[in-house]
Amino acid sequence: MSHRPFPGRRSVLRGSLVASAALSLPTALGAAPAFARSGRPKAGWGVQAGDVTSDSGLVWVRSDRPARMIVETSATESFRNPRRWHGPLLGSGTDFTGTTRLRGLPPGEQVHYRVLLVDPDDPRRTGEPVTGTFRTASAKRRDGVRFVWSGDLAGQGWGINPELGGYRIYDAMAALDPDFFLCSGDNIYADGPITETVALPDGRTWRNITTEEKSKVAETLTEFRGNFRYNLLDENLRAFNARIPSIIQWDDHEVTNNWYPGEILTDSRYTEKRVDVLAARARQAFSEYFPISTLRRPDGRVHRVQHHGPLLDVFVLDMRTYRNANSPDDQPADPQGILGREQLEWLKRELARSRAVWKVIASDMPLGLVVPDAPNIEAVAQGDPGKPLGRELQIAELLRFVKHQRITGTVWLTADVHHTSAQHYQPSRAAFTDFEPFWEFVSGPLNAGAFPANALDGTFGPDRVFVKAPTTPNVSPAGGYQFFGEVAIDGGSGELTVRLREQDGTVLFTKVLQPGLVGQ
Repeated sequence: MSHRPFPGRRSVLRGSLVASAALSLPTALGAAPAFARSGRPKAGWGVQAGDVTSDSGLVWVRSDRPARMIVETSATESFRNPRRWHGPLLGSGTDFTGTTRLRGLPPGEQVHYRVLLVDPDDPRRTGEPVTGTFRTASAKRRDGVRFVWSGDLAGQGWGINPELGGYRIYDAMAALDPDFFLCSGDNIYADGPITETVALPDGRTWRNITTEEKSKVAETLTEFRGNFRYNLLDENLRAFNARIPSIIQWDDHEVTNNWYPGEILTDSRYTEKRVDVLAARARQAFSEYFPISTLRRPDGRVHRVQHHGPLLDVFVLDMRTYRNANSPDDQPADPQGILGREQLEWLKRELARSRAVWKVIASDMPLGLVVPDAPNIEAVAQGDPGKPLGRELQIAELLRFVKHQRITGTVWLTADVHHTSAQHYQPSRAAFTDFEPFWEFVSGPLNAGAFPANALDGTFGPDRVFVKAPTTPNVSPAGGYQFFGEVAIDGGSGELTVRLREQDGTVLFTKVLQPGLVGQ
């Protein structure tokens, strides 16, 4: 797989990041650390790019005050003859965040960009430029594709620990020079307060950076916004955002644990018990803090397909917004399921239309792993190895469709369960047999508690060929078990290689898949 030379981290980040020393101290989320130009708009939270295609991309920034967002792009770091893009006016209505869409970009090229924040009352007053870069998808198959994926950040009370170097896993992912990062959900833990210290089982003390908004469960819009800002206090994450574009989906912890539409909470920590109200606030903050192409649509949807050249389409699912209520999940009919009928039909239609060699289905929850919400079921599988029941019925319908439409190159990627594993699904082992074999790969967490491996449900015949997980629950990041996955598609052979990696980048498991097959 060929990639063009990548600019050095120092040059990419020059002028874009806050001094690392600031991370060792609690910082009020409402005021980012200052840059040199006092009295001018500042962008101390870095920049992000997202949903990059062969000719477009989104660029995000946050200001510390009202400002006009301007983006300049160039083929070189010198920004000679830059192209200028006029973005939105950033104000309190979006927590001073904004996203600008860049169109007409050259395919398969490194795009350097810088964001300027301009005083709306005095265009001569401009803040320090904030720089970043990303690579557009190549229109040439021979260039190949490489990306990384994971999920689950700042969960179970394990936040930014300066003594351990913060979110170090982002440095390991960036070292692979991926074309993009797929985050499979749980970008924040809105239901997980973070305290200054946590006692570890071995007698040591875990120390967190703390903020007011992370001191309790998020209920107000301000508190949800503060959860997203909390992660941006980490230098590793800001550096990663400045050079690796993202594809972001959400799961439950962007709102509260195991939520579903219409739920009324019994958790005594909440004064607002209506999950629909919490979810609306969370969705607004989510849309403000990530560059996502679909969130400005009237329906505000998260599910979408991202086309990444001739080799890859990424189908981003939303298993949260349209699901039915958690239940024992054993009903013989379930038209709504975990995707909702409209999203399921969209997915079938888009898979059938896809001409990409590989179709990655980015699922925010696993298929054959039993994820409980005692006494109910949170994900798809309920532990009954017999015929499909409950939410399994939608998955059976989709797998049957893939087989009969002869759709090639489907691979499932997920996170959620806080360990890493590889499952091969085979009809000869299954109760439901009308599908072709496929693989599901699990990774994560990025920085959260690690948990033992979940039980398997035999309905679709999974065989867990690899797993690494602790034997005790909620192992801190200091104890290891932090994971990400890498996918590399070779431009010559078309082979797709999955590598499951540890926090430092060590490869734990490798699987090579061949192109052009309905099943693997």
